Amino acid sequence: MPAELRVSVSDSTVAAHPPGSLALARWCASHGWPVHPLAPGRKTPAASCSACRRPGHDHRTCQCRGKGRWCHGFYAATLDMNRIQQWWGPRPQMGVAVACGPANLVVLDLDMHPTPPPERNRLLPGISIADDIDVSAMTTGFHTMAVLAALRGQPSPADDTTTLRVRTPSGGLHIWYRASDGRRWQSSAGSGKNRALAWQVDVRAEGGYIIAPGTQTDAGIYTPLGTVRGPAPLPAWLAQELQRTHHLPAAHVPAPRPVPGRARQAVAAARQGGDPIVTILSRVLAEVADCANTPEGAGFSEKLNRAAYTVGGLAAAGHLDEHHARTALLETACHARPGQEHRAEAIIRSGMTAGARRPLHPGSRS
Repeated sequence: MPAELRVSVSDSTVAAHPPGSLALARWCASHGWPVHPLAPGRKTPAASCSACRRPGHDHRTCQCRGKGRWCHGFYAATLDMNRIQQWWGPRPQMGVAVACGPANLVVLDLDMHPTPPPERNRLLPGISIADDIDVSAMTTGFHTMAVLAALRGQPSPADDTTTLRVRTPSGGLHIWYRASDGRRWQSSAGSGKNRALAWQVDVRAEGGYIIAPGTQTDAGIYTPLGTVRGPAPLPAWLAQELQRTHHLPAAHVPAPRPVPGRARQAVAAARQGGDPIVTILSRVLAEVADCANTPEGAGFSEKLNRAAYTVGGLAAAGHLDEHHARTALLETACHARPGQEHRAEAIIRSGMTAGARRPLHPGSRS
């Protein structure tokens, strides 16, 4: 852990000696938080390559991540220490961001931009505020969050000293929590029409990223407060509020997840037998793909090893083209666990070697 991110450091110390980007990225990854680069001095992701910036380009079929590029921001986030070295080692001027969804984080972003409040029904979506109550003083996210907490008989998260809190250069506050019940909370911004917690309060979760504490931009440093450097579990009352304000997916995505498009193409190319071969291969790949629903505890290694063992047996029996089948395995594994290519390759290699010792024919149990 960078010394400046440990404990008992003053704001002035961090401001004078911000941690280097490479050390910060490694520190985040060591906590299981996938990271991606920010443009130097900015709080936006580093630019994608020219091909990825073309209209209509789809990150889901992009090959850049497999080639070690950071295209597409948080979709490219990684825990791979070798890749982190490749990205930030020669480019220490790039900032560090954490992909919230894969990191299992829910971060409240309280803005400090005093402006006249909107219509009272947008201050706390879904909560009626009587006409005789003066709301003119509710000018920041700190105010709306404090009122919401008070209505629920809870202290404001802005004052929660049990979790990581980060002061932003503009005076706002990032309050980090850890999702602990397996639900995939969704991001939102301010007082959006379809999903919003409170005015001037953004939610960084699935589909978003948060700037790592200690990151320095042209506007200033994202300064951790107090001594706590990790996220506490998301409080139950906040989880209830997030559910009330539509921060869960509109509909459950049935398992197993679809196999990624490029992997399906590899399945078709690998096929040398009849439909039973495709059925077997698609089933084991779908089990691996489904691990994308859960960042940990999904049995990813076991499922990938089982799939690799099956593929090795089918290839040894002459039913699959080994190269294309291996490609399908790796594409699916990278979809389920972005940034863990080296780990996936080792599991696939071991599983296929073991499976090749027992050729598998259609109708055999996988």
